[in-house]
Amino acid sequence: MADRDVENASQEVPEIPEILEKALLFALDEAKGKMDQGAEVIPFTTLVVKDNLFIETHPGEDAEECFNFARHTVEGARGAEAYALCYDGYVGTDSGMLDALIAEGGVPGSDDGYAIGYLYTQEEGCEPIFEVDPVYVGEAPNFMGGLKEASEYADEEIEEKYLEEDEVEDVEE
Repeated sequence: MADRDVENASQEVPEIPEILEKALLFALDEAKGKMDQGAEVIPFTTLVVKDNLFIETHPGEDAEECFNFARHTVEGARGAEAYALCYDGYVGTDSGMLDALIAEGGVPGSDDGYAIGYLYTQEEGCEPIFEVDPVYVGEAPNFMGGLKEASEYADEEIEEKYLEEDEVEDVEE
């Protein structure tokens, strides 16, 4: 899945909110683990809600459908502090197109979204070889731009939305 344009007009890496940076890196590490085990990376989102991390996959017929599913999930979030959308794609560089695991995300109420990724190479029939450090890919849409800050939701509203979720991970602060 790679039909996504992320803008990068600058080489300078902006200041990314800490909670978002953690969500982005967690998503990239999850995807990297799947690829290391030979599994396909199905686009997925992570939502940070209180001390939990909710993961939801977004399979689709094409990239646009996957992104629409992800946007719908994130825009319906209540009380989330950050989100990451992760997928296997590529980035355009001066050296050409390079394969990359990409995580893009944002925080509630911000116009800014960010994308980071792990560049990798993979020979036919071999495991992927990932760069050690993630790279800043560029600006990305923020699906949480229209949402209230997490603290503006009542605990009951948050618990009602997420109490019965199946895939919950603890987030270490």
